[in-house]
Amino acid sequence: MKKIIIAFIVLGAVLGILGFWFWQRNSYSKDKLKLEIIGPSETDLLSEIEYTVKYKNNGDVRLEEAKLVFEFPEYTLLEQGQAIRQEIGSEKLGDIYPGEEKVFKFKGRLLGKEGDVKVAKAVLSYHPKNLNANYESKTSLATLIKSAPITLDFDMPSKVQSGQEFDFSLNYFSRLDFPLNNMEIKIEYPDGFEFISSKPKTMGNSEWNIPLLNKTEGGRIEVRGRLTGAMKDQRNFRAVFGMWQGDNFSPLKEITVGVEISKANLYVFQQINGQENYTANSGETLHYEISFRNVEQGPFTDLFLVAKMEGNMFDFDSIRTEQGKFSKGDNSIMFDWRDVPRLRFLGQGEEGKVEFWINLKDNFLISSPQEKNFLIKNTVLVSSAREEFKTKVKSKLVVLQKGFYDDDYFGNSGPNPPKSGQTTTYTIIWQAKNYYNDAKNIKVRAILPSNVSLTGKISPELESSKFLFDSQSREVVWNVSDMEAGKGVLDVPPAIAFQVSLNGSSSQEQIIGEAKITGQDQWVEQNITGISPAVYTNSISN
Repeated sequence: MKKIIIAFIVLGAVLGILGFWFWQRNSYSKDKLKLEIIGPSETDLLSEIEYTVKYKNNGDVRLEEAKLVFEFPEYTLLEQGQAIRQEIGSEKLGDIYPGEEKVFKFKGRLLGKEGDVKVAKAVLSYHPKNLNANYESKTSLATLIKSAPITLDFDMPSKVQSGQEFDFSLNYFSRLDFPLNNMEIKIEYPDGFEFISSKPKTMGNSEWNIPLLNKTEGGRIEVRGRLTGAMKDQRNFRAVFGMWQGDNFSPLKEITVGVEISKANLYVFQQINGQENYTANSGETLHYEISFRNVEQGPFTDLFLVAKMEGNMFDFDSIRTEQGKFSKGDNSIMFDWRDVPRLRFLGQGEEGKVEFWINLKDNFLISSPQEKNFLIKNTVLVSSAREEFKTKVKSKLVVLQKGFYDDDYFGNSGPNPPKSGQTTTYTIIWQAKNYYNDAKNIKVRAILPSNVSLTGKISPELESSKFLFDSQSREVVWNVSDMEAGKGVLDVPPAIAFQVSLNGSSSQEQIIGEAKITGQDQWVEQNITGISPAVYTNSISN
């Protein structure tokens, strides 16, 4: 019995030694494969960085079916066609022999806000020779975005009156050496804010696409709105500047600014020619009516009201006011409580009004096509209330229509003045001018009398494809297309000449009716028109 026990003990020891030897022979420690990512610990936004993935087999076993996966940090900007996840298979890596070392490089530009930490990852999978088990070695590298050379800044009043319209702007500027594309700005409004308008226009009142932005380029978003709330309430406006990558939006810069709601003691509003939202025309007279209402608990006494006007289109020599005093130094009108009874005493809930008249200049000459989108502004100050009113000015479309007998275009024939029963040809010339704002879809129209017909001669030939005639309505149409601000004023006007034939019976025949030019003003978003008189045989230029 004792011999049997001893035999079992010896057998167990032998089996244990054999098992340990077999396990040791077939085991593998993944620590023998050194995998690392070498790269910068910090970088600037969108600066190109290079990641170096390095591995070395420090063991004495060959590693087979190796596969390397490198993953860029989220939102990395890559060359076109590259993916965030890069995979290098065994067909390229081959087997990794003992002592073998390899290096792979990956380049990209990190997207994110200043202070964001972006993590790159690498995984190398393999199995040692003669082992069926698969192993993975993993590593990562964190990189801090230490600076984002983009400026994002609100120009916002620190206090606004509850329920009153106010303007604010958001300025953006890039100092990056890398061009920014697919950019967008989002503004998050606080509770109680009512969006009214913006420049440029917005997508859904709070998002703006930003065009290509190169180094030292920037822009501005202007917003008008109304904020309501209790007095002393603090409300925050937040803006985010970021880049779209497919369906993903990566914020690059953000800013938050607070506004305090103050109580309005005077409510001020303005009408021009009887309208609150008026669009002005050059050359017309504007009748300003400024109203003010006491919304305080007690009365106001001995008030002054100042209306300060700004804009190149104003003709300040034309100002007329019955109760105010105009100062040409700063182009302002002061209304004194000594001359306006409602400024002398304004009880709770009472309302007063002052008024004046001023002309806008006609045929005001701009200096370049960039001098466009004209605004006139009136800033009203009364007690602690301050309101700024902006009014857009329409462009001015002009068509010049003239008739000729002797010309350099076609050479006309027939008696002039015309005689009964005989045919005379004339040349009609149209010229188009656009003054202040860009305009689109511009057309010139006129009606031909029943005894006048087209000969088919048109100059220049290039304009013939834009020239139409409706034989039913007898309307002649010239499609001028689009004209930028100052076109035809700063340079030679677009023009077309065409020949007509008149079967006249007297010396005072109408050759063509009045010419009407129409277009769509891109600034005021309204249709605009201009008229030129009809042409008669007795007014023909020889």
